[in-house]
Amino acid sequence: MKKEPFVTKEQLDEIVKTYPTPFHLYDEKGIRENVKALKEAFSWNPGYKEYFAVKATPNPFLIDILKEYGCGCDCSSYTELMLSDAVGVRGEDIMFSSNDTPAEEYVLADRLGAIINLDDITHIEFLEETIGHIPETISCRYNPGGLFKISNDIMDNPGDSKYGMTTEQIEEAFRILKSKGAKEFGIHAFLASNTVTNDYYPMLAKVLFEQAVRLQKATGVHIKFINLSGGIGIPYTPDQEPNDIRVIGDGVRRVYEEVLVPAGMGDVAIYTELGRYMMAPYGCLVTTAIHEKHTHKEYIGVDACAVNLMRPAMYGAYHHISVMGKEDWPCDHQYDVTGSLCENNDKFAIDRMLPKIEMGDYLVIHDTGAHGFSMGYNYNGKLKSAEVLLKEDGTTQLIRRAETPADYFATFDCFEIGKKLLEY
Repeated sequence: MKKEPFVTKEQLDEIVKTYPTPFHLYDEKGIRENVKALKEAFSWNPGYKEYFAVKATPNPFLIDILKEYGCGCDCSSYTELMLSDAVGVRGEDIMFSSNDTPAEEYVLADRLGAIINLDDITHIEFLEETIGHIPETISCRYNPGGLFKISNDIMDNPGDSKYGMTTEQIEEAFRILKSKGAKEFGIHAFLASNTVTNDYYPMLAKVLFEQAVRLQKATGVHIKFINLSGGIGIPYTPDQEPNDIRVIGDGVRRVYEEVLVPAGMGDVAIYTELGRYMMAPYGCLVTTAIHEKHTHKEYIGVDACAVNLMRPAMYGAYHHISVMGKEDWPCDHQYDVTGSLCENNDKFAIDRMLPKIEMGDYLVIHDTGAHGFSMGYNYNGKLKSAEVLLKEDGTTQLIRRAETPADYFATFDCFEIGKKLLEY
């Protein structure tokens, strides 16, 4: 089985005349169609809002596309708050879901009017001391512990996660926050990552909806929203069936009507914080084969490396690879596809069956639109690539330039050696 790239060899031949490889390429048409489908799937809930997980793809041009459809931003750091503010996403259009949070980040979140989602009960006192008050609208992150299962399949292990409060803690947190002036409450939870099943969100929703009913009865607070966070995955391998967002949305609706509506909580808004689902399939890493090596294995060296895409090196994650112009050729050659870092795990593929690769071939590494560029780093002094938007009309737009040595050495600019480096 194979995946179809959203860009053709002929298009790449033109694009690389302006933007040399490697670069991340994003599909505007796919992004727009996906966000429209998401909004339609949850249109049954009048208060529904998607808070795009900025950490997944922190690019203002892409966030601006989502903003056109009413999406807010899920932020977890100072710079993500700055980025959201800069593109005009402010106030309750920002969900600040952080952990182990420095004081200055709470200060900025409060100044921007963001909804603050507290990760721990001890953060209540810290927040109040830091910003001088408790916001009227506030959220708490819930972790039920144990294993999260769907049927007999273990999806993840929330009990081993550093995030969120226990059942007892979140009830106590609501009581404390209410006593300090909070009037509108939210519940948030993230129990599994990258689930490729339509059952995950409805199962998560049932856990949170039942907890919301219990909390509202026990504490007397008004629960304004329930944030299902992220976790809806994508099919990284070609044999996986993609999630159907309309089936997922309808599954959540049924649980909503089963649990919340009979409890008199039919006014609760549903929020999501999707990153991978929103962007991953609509980005790819374009790289060129520049070396081949025939030793104990067959290697193809490309001009990208783990600096451009860290997931395979970090997690052993699978990313499909298309050899452009050879999509219909037989996959009868076995390669390790490698980058140039001085680390043996700098490999995009291991023992991957691909068409015969020749030097100069373009390789498209699929599904890098989320947690691709954003996870990059500068090991070995390697520089991060450009990001390019393939627009709906087939033209391209540079949405982030490639780093230069001046960027890499910029933090030495206050020293004499830095001045020499920057003059190099």
